[in-house]
Amino acid sequence: MADSHKEALAIRFDAIGGPEVLRLVDVEVGDPGPGEIRLRQTVAGLNYIDTYHRTGLYPMPLPSGIGMEGAGVVEAVGAGVDALRVDDRVGYCWGPIGAYATHRLIAADRVVKLPDGVSDDVAAAVLLKGCTTEFLVERCGKVEAGQTVLVQAAAGGVGLLLVQWLKHLGARVIGTASSDAKAALATAAGADAMIVYSRDAVAPRVRELTGGHGVDVVFDGVGKSTFEGSLDSLKRRGLLASFGNASGPVGAVDFAILARKGSLFATRPTLFDYYTNREEIERYAGRVLDLVARGVLDVRIDQRYALAEAAQAHRDLEAGKSIGSSVFVLED
Repeated sequence: MADSHKEALAIRFDAIGGPEVLRLVDVEVGDPGPGEIRLRQTVAGLNYIDTYHRTGLYPMPLPSGIGMEGAGVVEAVGAGVDALRVDDRVGYCWGPIGAYATHRLIAADRVVKLPDGVSDDVAAAVLLKGCTTEFLVERCGKVEAGQTVLVQAAAGGVGLLLVQWLKHLGARVIGTASSDAKAALATAAGADAMIVYSRDAVAPRVRELTGGHGVDVVFDGVGKSTFEGSLDSLKRRGLLASFGNASGPVGAVDFAILARKGSLFATRPTLFDYYTNREEIERYAGRVLDLVARGVLDVRIDQRYALAEAAQAHRDLEAGKSIGSSVFVLED
């Protein structure tokens, strides 16, 4: 057992607001209790859901830590923890909140062991986005080979993984991006066609690319600004999976719009309803890590920040400056 009261650094916030509410503070982390481990984190992931917690879009008790995703090395184990040992490498993305920290206590059943072929930084960059991709494609959209799928913001962290996973299944992928440079990234990831939405309206271009039929499924993590265009891109009885709010929440919706646009299906799924227990975590996160280890999923880490740069990292993310994934490097 390691020494009690481990000194650590963590990001905390006391009030909702802009990136400036994030503060780097000294904290003490004690020994793990029953069923817990103490994790010395080497990398933490940056995800859009972190901004929802900071702004209050997803309300939470304050003061609070922040961050859902991290990876590192087990430093100590509590009573009853049999599946993990000191020095095991593990990662997580299912909470609880508090990943922006050098050390933390966390329930042992909320982490997964990392295979040798997946580094800590890749794990912290891919687990939340990869598990989101897994449930969207496999269990929510139930995409099959030969179907055509639209991925909004295809050059983002989730977008690039969606493109790769969909191509692995044999789907045809149409993506959207804000610039030619970002469109080129999604094309390199496997997208069959790209729409630069700052230049072309998405839905009419989708109709052109699909012979007027529309797509089987739309994966939309943007939210308010893309909602109607996503619906208008679907074929009759197509499915919209709206899984994020990068442009703001969709808000109130006239339910009958689904009938008027072709008896459409729409869902607003979250990761936490698809990873509800230990069996789901091991099975489906294991699938993600296996695809990464085998090179099926190429994980881009284009931004690396120190923990003290958390506010700037949030500014970059919300300004659309980020490409691929971003991580906080917690060790030299």
